[in-house]
Amino acid sequence: MVAYLIIPGIDGSDERHWQTLWERRWGAAAVRIAPASWSAPDLDDWVGAVQRAYDDASRRDGPVVLVAHSLGCWAASTWLNTGPSNPAGAFLVAPPDPQGPAFPREAAATFAEVSAQPLPCPALVVGSANDPYCTPGTARGLAARWKARWHLAGACGHLNSASGLGSWPRGRELLDSLTR
Repeated sequence: MVAYLIIPGIDGSDERHWQTLWERRWGAAAVRIAPASWSAPDLDDWVGAVQRAYDDASRRDGPVVLVAHSLGCWAASTWLNTGPSNPAGAFLVAPPDPQGPAFPREAAATFAEVSAQPLPCPALVVGSANDPYCTPGTARGLAARWKARWHLAGACGHLNSASGLGSWPRGRELLDSLTR
């Protein structure tokens, strides 16, 4: 059985976010990170939270898949590049462009200098044609630097609650394509 490591963006994912809906559906097979700095993200705190959640998830039988959204993509990729473990895959949705005009530089200052390096596991980056935090071209470039597959989901905003995705069945299909 697969264990899922949920890595939301700033402030976590609300009750209507696809990550939260998936987490409920997965039950005990899902573990969510719990950094102390949800609202004023500190990269080291978030990477440590990923490690703790991974340790918890890996105690279950089966592979662990990271399911990250927004700033959580950078916490996931930074953690993955420290080489501590060997997850089965990374599903990275709507990574924000740290150099882009909408990046929350004041709130997430420690994330501003992150860079995309090849990931040590299979990965899929999903972007949107009208994400205010990252252009499709930049997201495609991040996927290439991460050595990840790329998927453009269409005009879905930031692929969050405001996008109205609900339980996002197409996202589940994409995630399943990564884990097959």
